[in-house]
Amino acid sequence: MKKHNFSAGPSILPPEVLLKASQAVVDLDNSGLSLIEISHRSKAFVDIMENARSLVLELLGLEGKGYKALFLQGGASTQFLMVALNLLEKRAGYLNSGAWAAKAIKEAKIYDDVYEVGSSKDANYNYIPKGYEIPDDYDYFHCTSNNTIYGTQMKSFPKTNIPLVCDMSSDIFSRTLDFTQFGLIYAGAQKNMGPSGTTLVVVREDILGKVSRKIPSMMDYKIHIDKGSMFNTPPVFPIYTTMLTLEWLKGLGGIQAIEKENEKKARLMYSEVDLNPLFKGFASKEDRSNMNATFTLENENLKDTFETMLKEAGISGVNGHRSVGGYRASMYNAMPIDSVKALVEVMSELESKA
Repeated sequence: MKKHNFSAGPSILPPEVLLKASQAVVDLDNSGLSLIEISHRSKAFVDIMENARSLVLELLGLEGKGYKALFLQGGASTQFLMVALNLLEKRAGYLNSGAWAAKAIKEAKIYDDVYEVGSSKDANYNYIPKGYEIPDDYDYFHCTSNNTIYGTQMKSFPKTNIPLVCDMSSDIFSRTLDFTQFGLIYAGAQKNMGPSGTTLVVVREDILGKVSRKIPSMMDYKIHIDKGSMFNTPPVFPIYTTMLTLEWLKGLGGIQAIEKENEKKARLMYSEVDLNPLFKGFASKEDRSNMNATFTLENENLKDTFETMLKEAGISGVNGHRSVGGYRASMYNAMPIDSVKALVEVMSELESKA
């Protein structure tokens, strides 16, 4: 039985993408060569890289607007440091909305003054901070658009005259936004794009080259731009699989089309959480994520029964993060609505048995 995979990441990918990617490992486009054996300097892979970077800008509506797309290594966690190295000269503002935001703050503090302009740590990050001010003399403002662990999501972004930097690891390509409001976006591939192993960075070139420090070559965005994400050997399989996923998304009608599907899945999931007295949502309603629904079971005596029912229904990956507990249904782009229906049916059936 095919499992309903609600894993928070690495996460579900479209079946057709998995099939084509697996075939390419054996034979890339009937070339007689494996994707993971060809030179990263070969025309075949250079074309893959260029197509992947081009699709990123096309889908985000950033073509011809001064942005470059990069595929790097080290995960989004390396970007916590890389952002500061490239952009932080005197001081920067950070929004502390979750565990990963807090880690970004910790890394940036290595270099210069970093200030929390707002935090929701007081309530175990179950809401998005609001009403904060961003001084104009900051070098940049950093936020996290979606907090995977806690199930919160920024529904709007602050208006500011300084570069807006955003970690979009868990909701990139999931909803329509004016992406020109951001100076830099980064996202690990393993949620909405591909397998772990590569990280997408989209940066507006005019915000670079303004710091006085010397930046190590591997950490310098300008060098990676100049080398077309080929400064060192890139992770060919994650980039190829990401390219396939972006082609799949474009074929569906792009971000606008997938956003409608994501909203349907979220409405279905949260409706059950709110109407079923056995469950309680963790995140503040106004800040609920369309990607990660977090909730708890009100009666712990039903835990074993519920989890047995989940297993029998082929539902996997819904255990909540240890810092929150309960359950988490991650509904990334490739998650079919039928899987959400299967989870909701189990939750409803549990109510009828209680």
